[in-house]
Formats: sequence, structure tokens, C-alpha cells
Amino acid sequence: MPPTHEVENQVPPLAGHDVSDDPALLEGLRTQGADWAEADVRELGVLAGSERVQEWGRLVNEHPPVLRTHDRAGRRIDEVEFHPHWHDLMTVAVERGLHAAPWGQKRRGAHVARAAKFYVWSQVEAGHTCPISMTYSAVPALRNDSDLAASYEPLLAAPHYDFGLRVPTSKRGLIAGMSMTEKQGGSDVRANTTRAVPAGDGTYVITGHKWFTSAPMSDVFLTLAQAPGGLSCFLLPRVLPDGTRNAIHLQRLKDKLGNRSNASAEVEYDGALGMLVGEEGRGVRTIIEMVNNTRLDCVTGSAAGMRYGAVRAVHHARHRWAFGAPLARQPLMANVLADLVVEAEAATTVALRLAGATDRAAWGDEQEAAFRRLALSVSKYWVCKRSPSHAAEALECLGGNGYVEESGMPRLFRESPLSSIWEGSGNVAALDTLRAMAKQPESVEAFFAEVELARGANALLDDAVTSLRRELADTGEAEFRARRIVERLALVLQGSLLVRHGDKAVADAFCASRLGGDWGVAFGTLPRGVATERVLSRAEAGQ
Repeated sequence: MPPTHEVENQVPPLAGHDVSDDPALLEGLRTQGADWAEADVRELGVLAGSERVQEWGRLVNEHPPVLRTHDRAGRRIDEVEFHPHWHDLMTVAVERGLHAAPWGQKRRGAHVARAAKFYVWSQVEAGHTCPISMTYSAVPALRNDSDLAASYEPLLAAPHYDFGLRVPTSKRGLIAGMSMTEKQGGSDVRANTTRAVPAGDGTYVITGHKWFTSAPMSDVFLTLAQAPGGLSCFLLPRVLPDGTRNAIHLQRLKDKLGNRSNASAEVEYDGALGMLVGEEGRGVRTIIEMVNNTRLDCVTGSAAGMRYGAVRAVHHARHRWAFGAPLARQPLMANVLADLVVEAEAATTVALRLAGATDRAAWGDEQEAAFRRLALSVSKYWVCKRSPSHAAEALECLGGNGYVEESGMPRLFRESPLSSIWEGSGNVAALDTLRAMAKQPESVEAFFAEVELARGANALLDDAVTSLRRELADTGEAEFRARRIVERLALVLQGSLLVRHGDKAVADAFCASRLGGDWGVAFGTLPRGVATERVLSRAEAGQ
């Protein structure tokens, strides 16, 4: 072969590594009461990092789902055809308990363990975690009706992925979806025009058009519709008890920026049958807990994406040489990489803390429930908002190689805006934070009780907490200032958690830059004195 074809100075593939070899993740398991799950998380991490499974993730995005509305004879079938490895990914997720399993477990820390696994497995492929997340989140909503919960919760939590359109109660396990968005608007769900008319036998006939339904091949869906008593929540099965298909027609699949392995459909309810969940007129209140739990997964998934990008950027810079030295040893690149790692660890730490609050709230801890109410909205806004800029910078660390599909970075970049849009875009999350502070002042008290646990450990953090209290005391034009307020809440929370539970070099860098103001606009503007090599060592891929 001619010498011009010799390949030099290219980075070895990152395969065969342990995705769970992540100090912030493992520390979160311990501090949030799920250290008992470390062996399971580690086992899943090795599987997630294997070359075979990484290939699953690539292929399901290279071959997105296809809608089959009719069979060859012209009969309506409304089925979606997936790449076989989609089902492999779903099988692992369900068998490892990433879906609704924690709700049926009587062990403290179950929701933390589940979040850690979700974080690890998300780094294989993000699209399939959408139906997994909705299945996890459906249980609290279904518990508004004891009969429905008794019938469906055990199947939603069962460790069996049983794909195919059959009567739900005849299957070994179920996947749940959620369908709220309509043509006339997204976040304003009270503008819903779908109608639900009592059928006289306890069910309702539902007619309407849903503009965006993710994972349309789920077995059951929670949806909102206008009943005689007002906006209400309903459970719709894809297949009715007599084995016939419910009148849920898939009009088309959305051609999305990212999340391409996961089908998202425009759906017509043409007199579909549904069962009321909770009371008529209380649909938003009924379904809101499902939304809150999917928001937890938005934070966790965004943190996972940041970890994915940071690890690959560091891996590349360790092996790539320029100007006589590895990129990672060159001061400016070290600053960029360290900044990415700091951001990723802050996101991971807060995601695990929120999972811990979810777990303790499920056991009846009212203080943790109040903390979660505010901290979840705050973190949903900030962590998800940071994800796209983090992905762009991590991609740039690989240069032109990062712009090529084989690197995996373009898929990360395309996926990165989703969690900031899903379950309430940035403005919705920011305004929800203001609503929580106004209507549930105990959530503010719980928030400050949490951050004050770090009092005295870092002067910059102490000053930031004091400044934040002044900011909140000023109620003028609060809605106009909502993003500014939520950003400060998020940074103070992340800083307090890193100071208490994180690596000192990471915590110091975070507080100096994010809280002390010694930081620029782009990543790579950390102040002097950061222990960059120590920070980078925390993003070394375990191989």
C-alpha cells in the first residue's frame, strides 16, 4: 500500500469500557442510599460499553422506525416496524428494571438505583429510553384509580418486554405512553379540544387529534380529553378486551431532528374507548405526577449525554497529538476539557440527588417531597438547557472527526435539545418554578435547608446563597426575570451538592467559575488554579 495510505495519529475506538466507571455516579449511589445496587449498575455499565451493544445503538438510529398503516389487502393495521436491535435495547432496559420496577419494590433507594441504571443505559442509545421513562412515570397517575392500578401496575413493573398488539391484561409485561399535545398548542394543555363522551358502561368514547404522541406502539396511553366535568385523564389501550383494535389511528410519523430510533406519531382518536383515571375535571392534577417523573428522566438523560460527550472528548484528547504533545496536555485544551467535566459532574450529582428525593418522597418524607417540587423544576430548566452547548463543545474537541457520523458525536448533538423541550420547554419550567415558590412556600424552605447544609465549606457558595436570598426577596417583574432566578437557584444547588459530596477539585472549579463570576461565556474559560489533570482523570474511560 502506498505510504500516503498509512493511518497515523488517529484515536483508537472507545469500546469495551465500563460506562458506570464514573466517580460522580458511584458517589451519588452511596450518598442517596443505593450503594447496595452498585454491582448491578457496574454489570450494566460493562454491557453498555461493549462494542456489540454500542453497535445496537448505531444501527437503530441508522434504520429508524417505519409506519405501516395498512396491510396488503387494505385493512388498517396501524403498526410501526422497528429495527430488531430496538427490541434488544428495550429488553435489557425492562429486564434490568429501568421501567416501572421501583414502584413495586419495598427497598429504600430503589428509585436511585433505577436512575443510575437509566443514566448508564442512556449512553448506549437515548431514543428507546422515552417509552421506558413513560412506563416508569405512569404508575403514580394510575394510582388515582385503585382498580386500574391493581390491573395494570403489576404488568407495568413486570421484568418482561412483551412486544406486540394483544389484549394488555393477557401480556407478561406492558409499556405505557402519554399523549397530550394537540394541533392548537403544546404546553397549554387546558386548550385541549379532544372530547370524551360517557359510553354508559363506565368507559368513554374519545374523539380528537393528538399532534405528537411518542412511542405509539405502547400498550396503553394516558391522555387528556374534555369530559362533561372538564379536562380529564383517561387510559386508552391499543387493543380492547375483546381483542379488537382500539380506534387509535396513526396518521404519520414525525421526521425529527434527533431521537430518530424512537417513533413519534400524529394520532387520530376516531371514537376510541378509554377509561377515566381519577375524577372528571382533574385531568391535569392526575397526570402531573407522570410529567414530574418524566422530568426527572429529562435531567438524568441530559446528565448522561454530558458524561458521554465529556468522556469521548477526554479520550480523544489523550490520544491525539498536535504541536508535539497530546492535546490533553496543552493548557487551553485542558481548560476546555476540565470545564466540560465540571459541568457533567454537576449535572450527574443533582440528578442523583433528585432521584434520592423521589425515593424518600415515595416513602412518605414530606420534606423531601417539598424539596423535590422546587429542585426538580429548577434542574429540569438548567441541566437540560446546558446540554446542547455542552454537546457542541464536546464535539468540537474532536475537530473534524467529531463532525463525522462514525464518531457518535453528531447523534449526541442532535439529541441534546430534546430534554429541554420535552415535558415543558425552558420558559414552562422557569414559570413552573415561580408557581411552586408562590403556591408551595414550603418548597423554598426545603430548598434552602438543603443548600445551607454546605454552609461554611466554601466562601463563594456562602456568598451566592446570600445573594440568592436577596434576589428572591425582590418580587418585581418576577416573570420577566424568571430565567435569571432559576439559573441562580440551579447553580447554588449544584454548588452545594458538589461541595458536600463531590471531588474537591471539581467543587472548587465549579464555585470559582459558576458562583464566583470568574468565568467567561464559552466552555474553556475556567480561572487559573484549577487542578485540571485531577479533574480530567475523573472522565477517563474505564477499559
